[in-house]
Amino acid sequence: MGKERKELQKQVKKWIDIAEEDIRLAKFAFKMKSNIPYRLICYHSQQAAEKYLKAFLVSRMIDFPYHHNIELLVNLCCNVYDIKQEVKDSFALSKYAIAKRYPGEYQKISKNDALKCVASAEKVILTIKALLEKDDFSI
Repeated sequence: MGKERKELQKQVKKWIDIAEEDIRLAKFAFKMKSNIPYRLICYHSQQAAEKYLKAFLVSRMIDFPYHHNIELLVNLCCNVYDIKQEVKDSFALSKYAIAKRYPGEYQKISKNDALKCVASAEKVILTIKALLEKDDFSI
């Protein structure tokens, strides 16, 4: 493996490591005995999906804007692999990136909302992991 490929592998791994922290935290929060922060579960699910998509884009050396729009990131990924149908449910995660974290846009988020967010993020994660493995990226 060449030096450039090793560096690329290292960068992809950094994105994935942070994304894995987000999804682990989101799942772990369901185990709390009371006052489960569904809003934060949704936020960390969005973050995990976003970072996995960005890891894939890094792996293909595709520039991306630093924003939180899942659909835009998926569209960039589709320049290489068309994954839109597989992960279209994840587009709804974008609304949890910023607005739902602040009081002006605050609304109650249910357990069902949080479960959907985790499931959507996990679909993105599985899809991207498969693509990275297909491209011989060890993660």
